[in-house]
Amino acid sequence: MIARVKNIQNKDNLNIVEFDFHNNTFKMMSLDLSSNLQIGSKVELLVKPTNIVISKNHIEDISLSNQALAKITDIQNGELLSSIKLKIENTILESIITKESSIRLNLKKDDEINILIKASDLSINRVLND
Repeated sequence: MIARVKNIQNKDNLNIVEFDFHNNTFKMMSLDLSSNLQIGSKVELLVKPTNIVISKNHIEDISLSNQALAKITDIQNGELLSSIKLKIENTILESIITKESSIRLNLKKDDEINILIKASDLSINRVLND
């Protein structure tokens, strides 16, 4: 996930970093930040597939900081888990959820869904040079 730093707040050793990711504001909590990270920096963000939550609807009142619309491009159902490939603009993500949840939500290819990610589940893989 390629994003650009919009804002950095820090207090003691805690940092809250805001990113622009395809016109969505994503937030990350972090204890350590790269010394070359600054507002305007282009970064590669990481999130584990098991930490990407899927919702059929936008959720207004929720503590999760990061929510964005995505399109399902592929679903692979295993015996216990489902791998859901998602596309936001030109970015491909994967969400791994239980097969039971995939069936309960009646997820299908080309569905538009919301992804949700906790700020503590997002991290910076590297700062990119533009």
